[in-house]
Amino acid sequence: MTTDSSASSLIIGGAASSPRAPLPTLPPLALYIHIPWCVRKCPYCDFNSHTASPVLPEQEYVDALLADLDQDLHAVYGRELTSIFFGGGTPSLFSAEALGRLLKGVEQRIPFAADIEITLEANPGTFEQEKFVAYRKLGINRLSIGIQSFQQEKLEALGRIHNGDEAVRAAGMARQAGFDNFNLDLMHGLPDQSLDDALSDLRQAIALKPTHISWYQLTLEPNTVFWNQPPVLPEDDTLWDIQEAGQTLLAEHGYAQYEVSAYAQVGRPARHNLNYWSFGDFIGIGAGAHGKLSHPDGRIVRTWKTRLPKDYLNPAKSFQAGEKSLSNDEMPFEFLMNALRLTAGVESRLYPERTGLSLETLAEGRREAEQSGLLQVEPSRLAATERGQLFLNDLLQQFLN
Repeated sequence: MTTDSSASSLIIGGAASSPRAPLPTLPPLALYIHIPWCVRKCPYCDFNSHTASPVLPEQEYVDALLADLDQDLHAVYGRELTSIFFGGGTPSLFSAEALGRLLKGVEQRIPFAADIEITLEANPGTFEQEKFVAYRKLGINRLSIGIQSFQQEKLEALGRIHNGDEAVRAAGMARQAGFDNFNLDLMHGLPDQSLDDALSDLRQAIALKPTHISWYQLTLEPNTVFWNQPPVLPEDDTLWDIQEAGQTLLAEHGYAQYEVSAYAQVGRPARHNLNYWSFGDFIGIGAGAHGKLSHPDGRIVRTWKTRLPKDYLNPAKSFQAGEKSLSNDEMPFEFLMNALRLTAGVESRLYPERTGLSLETLAEGRREAEQSGLLQVEPSRLAATERGQLFLNDLLQQFLN
């Protein structure tokens, strides 16, 4: 498997490619910070989350996060951070004091863009008005609130610790705390959910006037309680009706779909996620965090960190669990599995700019995908058709070597 920029030509998807070139410019840089603790692990969740003890090791974890970041600074190359995303777990379990010390430490190491977007994930059950006012004063300017449903029986089926009233109040408290930009996370295809149930949840979310709604179907993932003890989910016909009716409802209220499961008001898509989907760079710090970093010589490296919090906090163990340099033959799939999630796709020129490879390396797969009606016939863009968005896995198969 060839990884260096001086490699001889490879055959990718049946078309000869030139060696990977040094990148003309490095992509925007973001930071993902993983805080792995939750009040309780949900039965559908396959994220790296762990039930919190009564006292969280905040100070020790912040120290570890900054030390972890220090080891990735070699890949910054003078860039500034365009966005920061606190994910989990439930990052809002941490105090404003701990997050403030962390953000100060990050900014001392990497400059912030003047318009940096800083998002914090939070659950309604962790909302405290005073704490969220303090978060806003730290410079955190976007919240992502994990609602999932407003209906009590659905929340209980999902193992959530909040109720519908708390979910409604959380949105109001976010706005009162000074957040004029926030996302509501909502699921559909829940156990025994009807079309009316799903649309009721959506209407309630829309009534709270978030700037962004993440609306996605519940899937049963390996290594979860639901995988081993699957609930009764709606039939395929019902799931299809929910998807079609929900997308229509969101569009009628000014929420434009810009990604498979993301809908935003005009000018309010999630900047952090847009960077991710357009093959931008991101440092990942924290237990189990993943990163993707480009180097001027053309190397693109994916990294992943030690998963268990106790190991991550153990000074005898390394923060980094592994890394992998992407080879030329992996690059088409790696780029497109992100870019084609965007409903508008990306400009074609972004592929050579972000990968160092010629568009010719996509030629055969692109031709087959266009002939199959999965990829738009548009030389200046790489974008799935409506059918391609429905069958994205089939589309991406065209670009696997």
